[in-house]
Amino acid sequence: MALYLIGDVQGCNTALQGLLDTVAFSPSRDTLYLLGDLVNRGPDSAGVLRRLMGYGVSAQCLLGNHDLHLLAVSYGVRPAHRKDTLDGILHAPDRAPMLEWLRQQHLALELAWGKKTLLMVHAGVQPAWSAAKTIALAAEVETILRSPEAGEFFHAMYGNQPDVWSDALTGMDRSRLIVNTLTRMRFCTASGQMDFKTTDGADSAPAGYMPWFDAPNRQTAQDIVAFGHWSTLGLLARKDVYALDTGCVWGGCLSALKLETPEAAPSLVQQRCEQAQKPG
Repeated sequence: MALYLIGDVQGCNTALQGLLDTVAFSPSRDTLYLLGDLVNRGPDSAGVLRRLMGYGVSAQCLLGNHDLHLLAVSYGVRPAHRKDTLDGILHAPDRAPMLEWLRQQHLALELAWGKKTLLMVHAGVQPAWSAAKTIALAAEVETILRSPEAGEFFHAMYGNQPDVWSDALTGMDRSRLIVNTLTRMRFCTASGQMDFKTTDGADSAPAGYMPWFDAPNRQTAQDIVAFGHWSTLGLLARKDVYALDTGCVWGGCLSALKLETPEAAPSLVQQRCEQAQKPG
């Protein structure tokens, strides 16, 4: 039995198949944890969703910003972007079950991993949030996404404010900040104020900002946080963070960390992607 943490697939179904073939994945034995951005920009987003749906509970999936964008487009809230590759889902005869399955996925997941917690998100975690608080806040938004109010939520989801957490936040301001943290965050200040303009690597932080995982007094520093989203950061495997978006859709690799026991070091498996898009 093995666990596999997999970075952003973004519609690259052939690369995902190649990766799973390489590790001889068996849904009766192993579990996949996909760290969000399952769809968009790659050539076969529908194939990715159908594959993961077919694995049942053996594929545990997070929602990334591209996945939420697909849902917003499906609700008629946002137009598709010029570089989107979502028509295979939106015009599919099985559109409804694919979108409903996506709506049921998570914004954060956690596992007990030895003496630590393994926390999984798509993008980042506020410095003031513990793993337990992150899961609880994610669940607040997941409940809305799975409810009849989802359409109203997508209408109000977009925007960069508020950009710093407060326990006093309520309503859509609270939900928007949770979503932006979990699906868009890269840089923040020591107090958790987020920057959404800079998308380059860790050394490009604006003055006063830092990668979110380097914030002092981060409440998840004693845990392991696995995330994707940040392709310009590249692969990172520290004792406290695993970054696994290695730019598959941009001509890089699809990356997975194989976890077998808490005592054993994780092993890296990568699959080169044949589909290369230009960033943007």
